[in-house]
Parts: sequence; structure tokens; C-alpha cells
Amino acid sequence: MELVWVTKAEYIKRYKIKILFNGMTEGIVDLENLLKGPVFEPLKEESFFKQFSINSWTLEWPNGADFAPEYLYQLAKELQLEHANK
Repeated sequence: MELVWVTKAEYIKRYKIKILFNGMTEGIVDLENLLKGPVFEPLKEESFFKQFSINSWTLEWPNGADFAPEYLYQLAKELQLEHANK
């Protein structure tokens, strides 16, 4: 897999974010069921979840929580496949 990074992100609703990867591939991720563990617990509060920013390569929250860009890319691809198969 080539190097992947987040170049733009837009909150959609609940725990969904539209992400632009490498400035050319776009996808949506739903992180609702992935907010497990101490660092992700604060993100369950929707107002805190919305406070993400983009560091040099991925989404990051004020408490230091982040997801690997390759993981977000894979989630976006899986969601696209799910919708295509419906």
C-alpha cells in the first residue's frame, strides 16, 4: 500500500467524517463503534468528537487521540464497498 495521509476532513453527523486522502481520494468513515479504550472515551461525547483537527498526516483530537491514516483509508474503502453492494 502506498503512503496515505489526510489532507482535509469535514464533520458530517454523529461519528461520521468525510476525509480527503492525499488530496485526491475521498471517503467517509464512521468511527462510532471504534471509540474504545481510555484515550477514545472522551470522543464518545459528540461535542468533543467534533473538535478534531488534522496534524501532519491524520485526524487528531485535543486529548492526543488519533487513528492511523492507513486505517481510516481502509475504513472508508470498506464503507464504500458496503454501499455499493446494497
